[in-house]
Amino acid sequence: MKETITVFTDGSSRGNPGRGGWGAVVIAEGKVTELGGREDATTNNRMEMTAVLEALLHIEKKKYQGELSIHTDSAYVLQGATTWMYGWARNGWKTKTGDDVLNQDIWKEISNALFRLKQKHDVVFVKVSGHSGHIGNERVDAIATACADKEQFLFFSGAFTEYEKLLGGSVHTTDVTKSTGTKKKSSSAKNAPAYSYVSMVAGAIHKDKTWAVCEKRVKGVKGARFKKVFSKSEEDALIKEWKGSVH
Repeated sequence: MKETITVFTDGSSRGNPGRGGWGAVVIAEGKVTELGGREDATTNNRMEMTAVLEALLHIEKKKYQGELSIHTDSAYVLQGATTWMYGWARNGWKTKTGDDVLNQDIWKEISNALFRLKQKHDVVFVKVSGHSGHIGNERVDAIATACADKEQFLFFSGAFTEYEKLLGGSVHTTDVTKSTGTKKKSSSAKNAPAYSYVSMVAGAIHKDKTWAVCEKRVKGVKGARFKKVFSKSEEDALIKEWKGSVH
């Protein structure tokens, strides 16, 4: 049976630009390695890309064998790494309109790393739904967020069986769209990925990227309100409604 190297990546930024963090989980040869880091002034896209780049460099350094499957919830990363990047390279890292490609410093490094790895590995990028309960994706989100916020985080390095015990479930997911363009089954709004989690605590309104952060804010707080929303317009409408209720 052919071995598979499974990677989950995510990025986070507090402001765009703002302080940011990235996280990656590399699963190979029965072992798991968590990676993460941060920058003081960056963007979400740069952190998403950095997570992929650092995972690729780690795999190259360790000389793992097998097909490489990279899971990301970033459409920008997926399209860039599987389609756009090759056109940009042919055009001297210019867009169709002649503008410089944004983040081309990292794109060039990703392009070079993928070129080297593809000499030995089959590589596929897989789109996952962000913040929808997939354990692997939620874990890298937690790493990226903790790094962005300079929170203490204990990175795991050890056996895959112990890792799944730690997380309380399988890190693998079937709710994915591969880079070949395969469509995933539609889901109900209730199970759709969140745009944000809005909360109101003591009259102050907060917007959080993950439920874990929102839960910490509202748990045990008397009178706290919170709701999962699925779009920017829904978020704006809810905030407007809640602001009106405090007058």
